[in-house]
Amino acid sequence: MRVGAARSAATQWVAEHARTDPAFRGAYFSGSTVGLPDDAELSPSSDVDIMVVRAEDNPPAKPGKLRFRDTLLEVSHLPWAELSSTDAVLSSYHLAGSFRRDTIIDDPTGRLRALHADVSRRFAEPAWVRRRCEDARHRVESGLAAFGPSAPFHEQVTGWLFPTGVTTHVLLVAALRNPTVRLRYVAAREVLATYGHDHLYPELLELLGCARLSAPAVRHHLDELADTFDTTARVAGTPFPFSSDITAQARPIAIDGSRLLIDRGDHREAVFWIVATFARCHTILAADAPELHAARTPAFRAAVADLGITSTDDLLRRAEDVGRFLPRLWRTAEEILDKSVGGPAV
Repeated sequence: MRVGAARSAATQWVAEHARTDPAFRGAYFSGSTVGLPDDAELSPSSDVDIMVVRAEDNPPAKPGKLRFRDTLLEVSHLPWAELSSTDAVLSSYHLAGSFRRDTIIDDPTGRLRALHADVSRRFAEPAWVRRRCEDARHRVESGLAAFGPSAPFHEQVTGWLFPTGVTTHVLLVAALRNPTVRLRYVAAREVLATYGHDHLYPELLELLGCARLSAPAVRHHLDELADTFDTTARVAGTPFPFSSDITAQARPIAIDGSRLLIDRGDHREAVFWIVATFARCHTILAADAPELHAARTPAFRAAVADLGITSTDDLLRRAEDVGRFLPRLWRTAEEILDKSVGGPAV
C-alpha cells in the first residue's frame, strides 16, 4: 500500500469515528510516516499514527492499533492542554516533530495550523533543538530514577529498558531526526555514522547488552516471543496503555517487523523491541493468566539473560552504567546539534 492511500484511510477514520465527538478538537499525523511522500510504499510492518486532540485534561484510553480499510492505524489521544503554547510544543521532543511539517488531518479551531506555522519556522533554531535534547535526556534520567526494585521482574526490565533506549532519542533529536520507537537503534546508528561518531554506537549496544549477540540467538528469542505473543493475544483482558500492541492485528509490527530486521542483518537493532514486547506480554499474562505467565517466564528470562541480566542487582548496575554514559552522550549530541543546525547551540 502507498503512504498516500494509507493517509486517506486515516483521514476517513477521523471523519467517521472522531470528528463527531463533542470533545474533538482536531487530529494530525505523527510517527514514522511523517515526512514520507504519498507515493512511498508503506511497509507491512508499519502503521499510521494519528493523534486525536481532545478537550479533556484526562482523555479516555486511546483506541490504539486498529485496522480500517486495509490500513493499520495507531490512534492516540492528546489533551488540548499539551498544545497550549508554541513554546511548550517546541520544547517537547515527542510533540515538535509532528508540527515541523503540515501533518494536519482536521482542525476545526484553526489552532493546529497556527501551531504548524510557528513550530515549522522555529523548529531548527539551536536553542529549541537543545531544549528538546534536554527533554530527551531528562526522560532518561527521570525514568532510571523511577526504577522500582520491588516490582515484578518483567516490570523491572521495562523500567530499565525504556529509559536506556531513550539515549538514542537524544542523538536523533540533535540531528533533527524523527525519534522513532521500534527502529530507534537503526536510526541512531545512521546519525552517528553521518556525523562522524561511529565509535559511540557499540557503546549504545553495550548499554543494552546486545553488542555481541548473534543473529541465531536473536532469532531464537524472537521465535519464543512469537509463541508468548500469540498466547497473550488470546487471553488478554485487562486494559493496559499498550494493550493494542499485543493483538493479532499488531503482530506484523511486533513479530514480522522484528524478523525483517534480523533477516537484513540488523539483529542487534531488533533486540530492543523484542525485549520490550516480551516484558509487556508478561505484564498482561501476570494479570490475566498467571499459569501461562509462569509457563512462559523461562523463555523471557533466557532472552534477558543474553543481555547479561539475571537479577534486580544486574538491572541496577546497568542503570548506573547508563548514568555514567550520559555526559559523553551529551557531548556527542551537542557536536551533532552544532552541525545539524549550522551553528553553535545557545
